[in-house]
Formats: sequence, structure tokens, C-alpha cells
Amino acid sequence: MKRFFLLAGLAAALPALSAWAAPFAYVPNEGSGTLSVIDTATDQVVAEIAAGKKPRGTVVSVDGSTAYVSDQPNNRLVLVDLAKRQASGSIALGESPEGVGISPDGRWVAVAIEESNDIVFVDTRTNAVAFTVKVKGKNPEHAEFSPDGKFVFVSAEEGGAVDIIDFAQRAQVAQVPVGARPRGIGFSPDSKLAFVGAETSSEVYVIDTATFKIVKQLKAGSRSNGITVSPDGREVYVSNGGDASVSVLDTATMTFVATIPVGQRPWNMALTPDGRKLYVACGRSGAVSVIDTAKRVKLADIAVGKLPWGVTVR
Repeated sequence: MKRFFLLAGLAAALPALSAWAAPFAYVPNEGSGTLSVIDTATDQVVAEIAAGKKPRGTVVSVDGSTAYVSDQPNNRLVLVDLAKRQASGSIALGESPEGVGISPDGRWVAVAIEESNDIVFVDTRTNAVAFTVKVKGKNPEHAEFSPDGKFVFVSAEEGGAVDIIDFAQRAQVAQVPVGARPRGIGFSPDSKLAFVGAETSSEVYVIDTATFKIVKQLKAGSRSNGITVSPDGREVYVSNGGDASVSVLDTATMTFVATIPVGQRPWNMALTPDGRKLYVACGRSGAVSVIDTAKRVKLADIAVGKLPWGVTVR
């Protein structure tokens, strides 16, 4: 009898547990001040969470409990409790925070501060600013940790360069000139290569992280900006804002092997952990395009808030 009630209790709990089954795609909508939550199993929006006036860069803690969202006009990082699906606090930052990155172990959140050319590092154990590193480039947009946690690469939009921070030294150790208006950054899983999209020059630059030298310069689609690398490192996805498409780069040959139409003004993107689906924020469409990466076709356009800036999946 006890076993019957135990099994019945577990069965009753299953719907509740499955409702929170990972992964979810989180989409900051800078035009509507919300964070859209997409269930990647069904590709349906399951929640809209108020997340400041103009949310942009977003990362999620390793345990999936908290989203860190930059609120650009309010100069702060909004903390969102993802279980309760509501804002739970904020952290004051410098003027005009934008891109947000998270360390592989989840302890550190890096935020690019545009007006002061700083990268602010928040300790997630205390949810407080721990230290700041000033970079040489002007108007930093993205700050991304390498998978091994050794470096933070920063794209300086107006500086035409990538600033490289040695995390252990808490200091910038190199600057790599690239094409005009660098934006998205991604890394090979072994951290040996960094891929940078330069929007105005419509190029992708490949940087050797051991030498900080450019090893490949590739012509991409019009206004290439977002960068996402597959979990196995075999493919790099590049969003082309001017072409309403995503290009697929084969890293073995360093050539583009496919172009996939998506919504208007594709921006930042994210893959599911298994690499099977790519979620692309399409700002002018007010939607997220979903790509089947094996078939290299668009599966759906999911309506979200106004002007979606990017996607993170956890």
C-alpha cells in the first residue's frame, strides 16, 4: 500500500517536473522591456517576464535559477528569478551596459559598458561587482569568456578591434585589429580559435588565441554580426543582418557551406545543448527563427516581444 501511494505521488509530480524540463530559450526584447521564455521542446512562448526598460545582453546561471539581463538605459543588471519568473533584484553598473558573458564555471558574469569602455565583473556568489577592467577599444559591445576561462574577448564596435583580457591577471593583454564594427564572438570548444563577426565590413575573422594573430579573414553575408559555434566545433553560424540569413561555416575547410533564410535583421543567436536547433533573434520581425542544424532549414518563426536582441539557452 505504501508503495502504491509513493508511485501515485511521483506520477502526480511528473507534470509539474516536466513543465520545467530544460532547456528553455530566453529572449531579451529591447523594444518591449521583456524577457520571452521559449520551451525548446514545443517552440512555444511560455512566459513573458518584465526585465527593465531596454534589456539586451542576457546569460543564465549554470543551475538555471537566475538570468542576468543588462538594462541599458537604467545602467544596471537585472536579476530574474526563473522559477518565479519575475525580477528579484538589480546590480548598479556603469553607463549603457550591453553584452553579457558568463564564465564556464558560472561564478563570474562579465558586462560590457559602452560609455566608459569598461568590462565589469560580477561575482555570482554575492551578486555584487567584484572588479572592473578598462579596455582600449571604444564602445565595447560583447564580452565573452573562452571555454577554458582563461580569456575574455571584447568586441569594440567603434574601435575596429578585439580587446583581450587575461582573466587571471585582471588586465588587458592584447588588442587585435579587425574589420569595421566588430560584434559577435564565439570560440572553438578547445579555446584555440576565436571567431569574430565584423558587421560593417561583412567579414568573419578567425583569431589564434595562443598568438593573438588573425589566421583567417572571410567574406560573409551582408552585415554579419552574431556568432555561435556548434558544440563539436565543426560549424560556426553567422547571422547576416542585411541579408536576413544565417551562414554556416565549415571549420575543417574554413569555407561557408550553406545559407539559411530567417527573419528580418537577424542578430544574436544560441544553440540547444545538443546542437540540433539554433534560435536566432530577428529584431525587425519581432520573432525568433528556429533552424534545424542537421537539415539546415528554418523550422519556425516564433513571435516574441518587440526588437529581440539575442537568445540564451539553458
